[in-house]
Amino acid sequence: MKTSLNKQSILLLGMNGLFVFAGALSGTFLNVYLWKSKPDYAMIGWFTVSQQVALGLTFWIAGKWVKEHNKMNALRAGTALSGIFYLLVLWSGPKAVHYIWPLGILLGIALGLFWLAFNVVYFEVTDRGSRDRFNGWVGLLGSLAGIVGPWLSGWIIASMENDAGYRVIFSISLAIYIVGVILSFFLKKRKVKEEYNWAEPWNRLSDVKSPWRPLSLALAAQGIREGVFSFLITLLVFVATKQEWKLGQFSLITSAVSLISFWAAGRWLRPRYRSAGMMAGALLLVAVLLPLLWKVKYGTLLFMGIGTSLFIPLYLIPITTLGFDLMGATERNVAERVELVVLRELCLMTGRLIGTFIFIGVLSVSRMPHVITWLMIGLGCAPVIGWFFVRGMMKSAGWKPVSE
Repeated sequence: MKTSLNKQSILLLGMNGLFVFAGALSGTFLNVYLWKSKPDYAMIGWFTVSQQVALGLTFWIAGKWVKEHNKMNALRAGTALSGIFYLLVLWSGPKAVHYIWPLGILLGIALGLFWLAFNVVYFEVTDRGSRDRFNGWVGLLGSLAGIVGPWLSGWIIASMENDAGYRVIFSISLAIYIVGVILSFFLKKRKVKEEYNWAEPWNRLSDVKSPWRPLSLALAAQGIREGVFSFLITLLVFVATKQEWKLGQFSLITSAVSLISFWAAGRWLRPRYRSAGMMAGALLLVAVLLPLLWKVKYGTLLFMGIGTSLFIPLYLIPITTLGFDLMGATERNVAERVELVVLRELCLMTGRLIGTFIFIGVLSVSRMPHVITWLMIGLGCAPVIGWFFVRGMMKSAGWKPVSE
């Protein structure tokens, strides 16, 4: 049974919305900014690798800080470092392409600190009955950010000369990050009772009976797709149109669809339908890629984008909720929720790195458009594999969450 969100949940949603909006405003055009200085898919791929390595290690190392000290400081540090990152990119200008690794590491650390703390606080301020609704609202706010942010950025960049537009949007993002830091002071700090167990992620995966083993494989499969799609789609739209405002238009349309689909899924997707919904979502995510075999142009990319926005909530909401429900399944899990959040992110990071390395490896052999298209379809099938690993867990009623 679903329950309404409490004040702390709403406050956390607000902070998430600000962080995501700032990222949508500047992050959507970040890879385009780098691409215009050096049009190289592999370079963007290595930038992604540096982010993911830093993000995963930050989750693991900062887990001790978040569990044993003040997690809100991690939330604030991640927000502040995100603002500093965009300032450094702006100050570096076209030379930023020569600092892909340090910039990527800085961004990975910033994202790692924020999302580690966010996920732990998210677990603490929600329960099993409210998580589907919370996840639906997260998707809804992300879609709103995707509607306004990229469209506004594209319009600003197109209406100004040279890099002036990028300077404006980076400055706006910095201001939003500052507001996010202020908002974080209204979140309650919870008492710390346990010590951080560095080896717990490995311990869970070593246990052959642990439900985290199949879930870890599903999360890695999810990461294989999103690691590449997170940067490739925006680049393909820009390469096809050569116009930032077209990319902004693409994001506006697809995010508007995503807004409606996340709202609907969060409202009506019941636990008993999670497995079927996840399977349908995974298959449909592959189906919307097929028109790209005909031709990669704005029209087919827009079809794919709309289809992805329409169906991805069917996949993301069940697998996200499943992971956090497992954290509340036993007293031990609740006590080690930080370590389990770290485990979840390490699995996603592993998948993202695998997908990105496959992408870079294929491009080292051929950069023909049809090769990239088939590569996208191949990577796009990974969520189907992810559903296969957890299909039984979603139908099982063999465990009950403890009081959270």
